[in-house]
Amino acid sequence: MTLRFFNTLSRRKEDFQPLDPPKVGLYTCGPTVYGRQHLGNYRTYIFEDLLKRVLALNGFKVRHVMNITDVGHLTSQADEGEDKMEVGSRREGKSAWDIARIYTDAFLADCRALRILPPDILCRATEHIPEQVALIERLHRKGFLYGTSDGLYYDTRRFKDYGKLAGGHAAAPARARVESNPEKRNPSDFAVWKFSPKDVKRQMEWPSPWGIGFPGWHIECSAMSMKYLGESFDIHCGGIDHIPIHHTNEIAQSEGATGKPFVKYWLHGEFLITDAGKMAKSTGGGVNVEELEARGFSPLDFRYHVLTAHYRRQLEFTWEFLEASKTARRRLREMTAFLQGSPEKPACADFAEAFKSHLADDLNAPEALAVLWECLRREDLPPGSRLKMVELAEQVFDLGLLDADRPAEIDDETAELIRRRAEARAQRDFALSDKLRQSLLARGVVVEDTREGQKWRKK
Repeated sequence: MTLRFFNTLSRRKEDFQPLDPPKVGLYTCGPTVYGRQHLGNYRTYIFEDLLKRVLALNGFKVRHVMNITDVGHLTSQADEGEDKMEVGSRREGKSAWDIARIYTDAFLADCRALRILPPDILCRATEHIPEQVALIERLHRKGFLYGTSDGLYYDTRRFKDYGKLAGGHAAAPARARVESNPEKRNPSDFAVWKFSPKDVKRQMEWPSPWGIGFPGWHIECSAMSMKYLGESFDIHCGGIDHIPIHHTNEIAQSEGATGKPFVKYWLHGEFLITDAGKMAKSTGGGVNVEELEARGFSPLDFRYHVLTAHYRRQLEFTWEFLEASKTARRRLREMTAFLQGSPEKPACADFAEAFKSHLADDLNAPEALAVLWECLRREDLPPGSRLKMVELAEQVFDLGLLDADRPAEIDDETAELIRRRAEARAQRDFALSDKLRQSLLARGVVVEDTREGQKWRKK
């Protein structure tokens, strides 16, 4: 089955043809670990996880690299302000190194709770300073860089295709923010190496041919992705907010250094929004996984919620919407629990084909999810076939539908009626058995007799 993805670079859907099939090089922008990640961040990571699983489902061998930004990300994308790690250090009274460790561990724990598969390589910016310096040196030799009093900058006018990822408008969002630096040649120029302030002792700084300092935010992703995936690779992902600046600058510095195409396919996820707009730490509007669990939700309820919208469309988050997703996921678990233990049967070919086809069409998870629902509601299909469909879906959705524990979705009185009905059936008291079946049906519980015994599910 041919996979088709919307490529931000070409602004259209394209057939997926990796550079060296069946191998696929995938780089995804990871977190800046100065605090806990919020659900808006995790929407992007779940979309990337879906991509990775769909590639595997279709026989590709994915090499996934993700970065950890633990230095160099300033509070302003205009290369001004403080390093976010230093801000986090001062906020919590811990070293910047401790902040990085604490919030990297928290991020990885959240990913496990959300069943986001780990990358093959998790690379930290602070552990790749030599690679970043070497890339900066290549750019310097080629004449792309110039110095100012506060650092070494990339001259974006030297790269003729600057802004191609954003349709030629990459400089526009930056222009209003960078006029305050009179030493920049162009408003869109960006730092690849920042000098440590002479009157401040930074916790994270390194020697370089240009003086003591630290790398800019963008250079780490170019240096680390090319180290582990090569100078040209298949797929680069991130949130749409990375398109005009971060990913645009990655392309400029990578292709400027190598003279080769950097990435073949760029995929970007839309925002998770609230009443106040985009969910973001900078606006104080971020809900994290810890708060989710404190309110009685499973992280997998949020994972289900993310799958109800296409990754290129905005998704609204409210507690009411999340409650609806929790109910829907619980219902899927109940239906699956009813099927477990059934004689094994192949999945219905039509449903399986439709499911895979929707995912192959630019990761259309909502339509694939609808196929799963339709299949599970088809009581004319053998239970084993429906269960096989769940097993297929869980390869990419991983919503905990096949977990052994049955959710506690019925009260004690209903559970007692189910027990009494099974007992009546065993004693061949069919009149009482039918009466109890009707009583349970009135409570919204459907009971069926199978070769494996009595099974029930919520209506």
